[in-house]
Amino acid sequence: MSNKRKQSRVNLDIYLNKYVAGVPYMARTSDISREGVGLAHLIEPDMAGSRVGLQFQLPGSEEVIYAEGEVVREWCDLDHKEEGSGVRFTLLTERHRRLIDQFCTRNDVQ
Repeated sequence: MSNKRKQSRVNLDIYLNKYVAGVPYMARTSDISREGVGLAHLIEPDMAGSRVGLQFQLPGSEEVIYAEGEVVREWCDLDHKEEGSGVRFTLLTERHRRLIDQFCTRNDVQ
């Protein structure tokens, strides 16, 4: 599978709220970039839709980040019984964008 992201990914293993049609579901991140986040699905409806809301805190920060995003990729690994999605940020305050940028810069392994 090709990597279509333009920004490098930074590992991020946290739980967050993923809002689907206004209803919160718990998801777990696998990575984050300046453009979006990779999510492992935990419990959510089969027909999740392409627009989601996200609510999370980055490690070492007290601030809750609110974002909206578009699901741009979904995957299912039947061997490991894992499902996930890639979400591209579509709405993010400038302050929250800076927090994500700073986190990615501090944790970039390049």
